[in-house]
Amino acid sequence: MAIERKLGTEDNPDIVDQGKAVDIEAEAPSFEEQLMDSLEVTINDNEIIIDEAEEEVEQEMPFDANLAEYLDDYVLGSISKKLINDVENDKESRKEWMKTYTDGLKYLGMRFDEQRSQPFEGSSGVIHPILAESVTQFQAQAYKELLPAQGPVKTQIVGQRDANTEMQAERVAEFMNYYIMNEMPEYDPELDQLLFYLPLSGSAFKKVYYDASIRRPVSKFVPSEDLLVPYEATDLLSAERVTHIVSMSNNEVRKLQLSGFYADIELTGSEVETRDTVTEEIDKIQGVEPEYNNDEQRRLYEIHTVAEIEGFEDIDENGEPTGLKLPYIITIDESSQKVLSVRRNYEPNDPVKNKINYFVQYKFLPGLGFYGLGLSHMIGGLSKATTSILRQLIDAGTLSNLPAGFKARGIRIRDEASPLQPGEFRDIDAPGGALRDALMPLPYKEPSNVLFSLLGLLVDSGKRFASIADMNIGDSNAAMPVGTTVALLEKGTKVMSAIHKRLHYSQRTEFKILARVFGEFLPPVYPYETGSGTKEVKLEDFSKKVDVIPVSDPNIFSMSQRVVMAQELLTMVQSNPEIHGPQGIYEAYYRMYSALGVDNIEALLLPPQDMTPKPVDAGIENSGLLQGVPANAFAEQNHEAHIEAHKSLFLTQSVQMNPQLQSIIIAHVMQHLQFLANQIAEQQMPPEAQQQIEQMMQQAQTLDPQSQMMVQQQVQGIIESMSSPILAQLSSEFLASIQPPPQQDPLVAIRQQELGLRDKEIELKNQQFASKEQQDAMETSAELQLQQQKADQQAMNASEKNDIAKERLRQQAELKLIDLQARMNK
Repeated sequence: MAIERKLGTEDNPDIVDQGKAVDIEAEAPSFEEQLMDSLEVTINDNEIIIDEAEEEVEQEMPFDANLAEYLDDYVLGSISKKLINDVENDKESRKEWMKTYTDGLKYLGMRFDEQRSQPFEGSSGVIHPILAESVTQFQAQAYKELLPAQGPVKTQIVGQRDANTEMQAERVAEFMNYYIMNEMPEYDPELDQLLFYLPLSGSAFKKVYYDASIRRPVSKFVPSEDLLVPYEATDLLSAERVTHIVSMSNNEVRKLQLSGFYADIELTGSEVETRDTVTEEIDKIQGVEPEYNNDEQRRLYEIHTVAEIEGFEDIDENGEPTGLKLPYIITIDESSQKVLSVRRNYEPNDPVKNKINYFVQYKFLPGLGFYGLGLSHMIGGLSKATTSILRQLIDAGTLSNLPAGFKARGIRIRDEASPLQPGEFRDIDAPGGALRDALMPLPYKEPSNVLFSLLGLLVDSGKRFASIADMNIGDSNAAMPVGTTVALLEKGTKVMSAIHKRLHYSQRTEFKILARVFGEFLPPVYPYETGSGTKEVKLEDFSKKVDVIPVSDPNIFSMSQRVVMAQELLTMVQSNPEIHGPQGIYEAYYRMYSALGVDNIEALLLPPQDMTPKPVDAGIENSGLLQGVPANAFAEQNHEAHIEAHKSLFLTQSVQMNPQLQSIIIAHVMQHLQFLANQIAEQQMPPEAQQQIEQMMQQAQTLDPQSQMMVQQQVQGIIESMSSPILAQLSSEFLASIQPPPQQDPLVAIRQQELGLRDKEIELKNQQFASKEQQDAMETSAELQLQQQKADQQAMNASEKNDIAKERLRQQAELKLIDLQARMNK
């Protein structure tokens, strides 16, 4: 009967060689009889040795055959007994870890106990939700980051980058994202469930393998309680024994037996319910109980271990056993303790026989051993304490509102067993005296403020540890420096950031295993349909040239953190846009919109103009040089024309008086001279040198990047050796052309300048003397004129006084004459 070799199913992925079809004989009695007659079995305390007399028999056995079909029942029984004993020891070694995990599950607050009778009947059974809140918030943050809507996978190129490897990396990323999001329906819910279990138990596992029953790869979540390792194990790769506890129906086991995957043997005994404490507590939380019949479900131990089986051992070059234990996957039924399969767990062409790993461990906190620590271990005590305090506060309030006490023996109250209702008055038969003397309530206190404060302190401590405290960065001062804001953000998210980095590492390992499975089961070309049309991926694309990594950022674990970082970046760019330029401002806004999750950002942002320097005309270069802006020369320019234009600018009077502009122009011209020298050197290069350079460049295409850089340096050295003399000649000619005409002896020039200054000084003094003489003459003339005017004025004044005196005498004479006549008339 021909069957297809399987790489595992959902419950038993214990086959090594994935994706290859081989025909084997399900029934080979003649071969079995031949093998059994040629085996000599030796059983020691620590190992089972099978000595095969006829080496030719083993050569006829397929590499991926189920060895349980050919080994003696006594040998298989010994293997089963030893491995089951090892598995029980592995369970015992983690007993305390399981107890702490179980206690943490009790304080999730998902199961409310209403039948509590201690400390009194009807006391509160509420559980504080700090643990459930921490778990839920972590799961919500990590789920969104590890599985974005566009897909969780991206790629990076290992080694040399070229067009082919870039296209290969793009095909791998597109295909894996498509396959995970569309063809692996279990991936999303399995990761979702893993991220809820992880903070509780501290460890969770993924199992990645090719499932031949559904003909595709799968990635299954494995709870930590279903995976066992030895006490001394530190990680999955170095553990000599990894046991996966698989629950499977009898019908599924029988189906695999008929297909040849498991040995077709009778599984005697009934499956007995053997739930561990974690499973029992989870069932209580869910409110379910196992009700299946004993013959419906079986539990298998799928043990990935190493063993030395003589006849299948590692052989050296001389054909002698090396003593190296080889990897095997052995599946045992727990109830009947019978071995269902023994298969090799290494590649047939692997010279070192390394085991193939199918498991990935996710850790919440690294812990002190193999199993990680979760919130149940770290804040389980805080959750227990907060629950106890919360119950005390509620019970104190209950007792204060409904007090109890003592009453006198003779007093009778109607319906005394029923509590009083609001507004109700009952009849009381009192023998006499005051009623208050017959009733004495117990002194119940109100809920304590001290307990309430202590509850708040414990809750805050738990939230700080679990990194679920609110970040009040948005409520802080708007003028707070960027560095302070980032420091506050880092301070509040250190724990969660470290956890997210561990998740990123584990998911990267998972994707590497998944890529390995793709590389083994895919056909040479695999076409698949997407919304944008038909695409294809090649089997050879899954090579070591492309590394598969998660798309999540290991340094950013939440949208709030990403938005804060983008906002601070945008603030820095806006504060000084000159040094960032249009491209920097565009990039800052683009990252801000990306952090906010905005779709089609290109429709909102206008892309900046191309800021790459481009060749311009010589006149435009001269315009910039006059403004002090350096210019760049380009190889494709007309260098001779540019040099002449810049030389004309250099010889202008304004440039001759500005040494700084002269330096800028000369520096730019030197660039043109270098390009011109390279052009002349290439034109004058001998054909032998050109052929040598072409051969070196062709050989460099097949080398690694570092070797290519060395070859380019050698080629550059050859060109420089030929262009350097030409550049020296061109530079000297240019510098000579811009030098001013020859000048006389500086001392003579200085003496002439001194004489010229002295002549100018004498001439200036003569001019000053003549000017002074002229000024003195003018002042003298003006003074004489003033004196003449004064004399004329005085003469005029004297004449006027004389006329006035004459007039006065005449008037006096006339008065006297009149007076005389008057007297004479009398």
